Amino acid sequence: MTNQPNATDLYNAWLNDPNVDEETKAELRGIADQPSEIEDRFYRDLEFGTGGLRGVMGAGTNRMNRYVVGKATQGFAQYLLERFSSPTSSPSVVIAHDSRNHSDSFALEAACVLAANGIKTYLFRSLRPTPQLSFAVRDLKASGGIVITASHNPPEYNGYKVYGPDGGQLVPADAERVIASIRKVASFDEVKRLSPEEAEARGLIVWLGEDADERYTDAVVSQSVQPDAIRNGAGKELKIVYTPLHGAGNLPVRRVLEKAGFTNVHIVPEQERPDGFFPTVKSPNPEEREAFTLAIELAEKIGADIIIGTDPDSDRMGAAVKNKEGRFEVLTGNQSGAIMAYYLLSNLKKLGKLPGDGAVIKTIVTSEMGADIAKSFGMSVFNTLTGFKYIGEKITEFERTGKHTFLFGYEESYGYLTGTYARDKDAVVAALLICEAAAYYKSQGKTLYDVLLELYAEYGTYLEQLESRTLKGKDGVEKIAGIMNDWRTNPPSSVAGAAVSQVLDYKNGLDGLPKENVLKFLLADGSWFCLRPSGTEPKIKVYFAVRGNGLGEAEAALKRLVAAVMERVDALS
Repeated sequence: MTNQPNATDLYNAWLNDPNVDEETKAELRGIADQPSEIEDRFYRDLEFGTGGLRGVMGAGTNRMNRYVVGKATQGFAQYLLERFSSPTSSPSVVIAHDSRNHSDSFALEAACVLAANGIKTYLFRSLRPTPQLSFAVRDLKASGGIVITASHNPPEYNGYKVYGPDGGQLVPADAERVIASIRKVASFDEVKRLSPEEAEARGLIVWLGEDADERYTDAVVSQSVQPDAIRNGAGKELKIVYTPLHGAGNLPVRRVLEKAGFTNVHIVPEQERPDGFFPTVKSPNPEEREAFTLAIELAEKIGADIIIGTDPDSDRMGAAVKNKEGRFEVLTGNQSGAIMAYYLLSNLKKLGKLPGDGAVIKTIVTSEMGADIAKSFGMSVFNTLTGFKYIGEKITEFERTGKHTFLFGYEESYGYLTGTYARDKDAVVAALLICEAAAYYKSQGKTLYDVLLELYAEYGTYLEQLESRTLKGKDGVEKIAGIMNDWRTNPPSSVAGAAVSQVLDYKNGLDGLPKENVLKFLLADGSWFCLRPSGTEPKIKVYFAVRGNGLGEAEAALKRLVAAVMERVDALS
């Protein structure tokens, strides 16, 4: 059995590899006297997680760079050729990218590698939302897709997500086949590549035009529940502030809102332009209130009704609405999801369009409030593991079997989808749906916060919280593994005064779901918490949920639960 090369061996191999450019080698020489940095960059290959490849940009096997992208694409190409080649057809791929630094060059690199393998690639000339990539794969009947993005991660990150022919991110079985193909690419010598000029001349790179944008826009606008009401005045009355947070959402969101009838839309000027450094925020993440600072300032100045924000690749949407004191409050993903689910289902019922076999899909770490709302309308509710690819997989299953009509899918991390035009979360359609809900309820003299309080009164006060701890590098990976092992082997009998009624360990698969390193603890008082290592960041995430009678009771219960669990987590980290 041969020994695996260590980090130092791989570091030296890159320095001596004629395929590695001089700029990259200069970067590596700059860390020659930093053994810990060399270890972190080369102790492993960047791995596929819940969102494909994602990592800090830079030179090394554990970094995002053109060589890692090239190797991954060569492996993906081999997978596609084995699976989709026939005597009468060959595979094709759609590629999109967001506003992050190097996203455009990584996208072109992937296209050139696919072209060298004889795979036709459709490429957007500039940044586009991730959900548009999902739509385009389906629209063009491609064999797969690639999107270059690190979603809402900090500026130093980038990533590479792979999609199947249904427009959904690859689920574990297919991802494992791609990973196996990537592992067979032993060196950079095996990565094939054409120049962009030659690939274009041979018809292997095809640039997508405005017609592709129009088809996507029309597909999103068609999800409007009450299009006539919006176009006949409700859309003009709603004053919207929108921030794309320097990302890909700016033009698509504005285009969709305008076409749907929302004409009173104000863009945060400092955050309008794409910028991979995201200079106005600590993190371009609509889950964090800080990302809405400038938007709230503008909204207060002009008297806006609602604020919406999208992340760099525009697959996550966050919203802020005025509370009872007149201050803007950022809704959680669970709250926005519950409001949108209620608006959608109640109005479909009112219009006589609610299907008897309708289904709502959520993840196991998402609040039960949306599920309870769906059930109250007679809808079926399905749970999936974390990651919208599993929701997309379920939609495709419904389409194949004809057993259910998909209506709405969402996850607590600000991902939503209605309609079957795509198989990934879409901030563009979420922006449309929540603005439509805001306009509808405004016509009744209510804000979305009023609606949320009404839902609490009817279904119970559901409150949730997410805590995370960042543990970087090789030591961090080991600490996260240690935390999970400790909770798994020494589960508590009670937490914060409530007995643990059930422990759900998804490590070996549960309820028909794939295997995943997730622990969920159900408590006798109806609350729960869940521990899960992030698949895309060096973090362990802990999800909390309680249900009480009134905000005061629920807030106190949530505070006790979070304190008790995080005390143990922090002691281990």
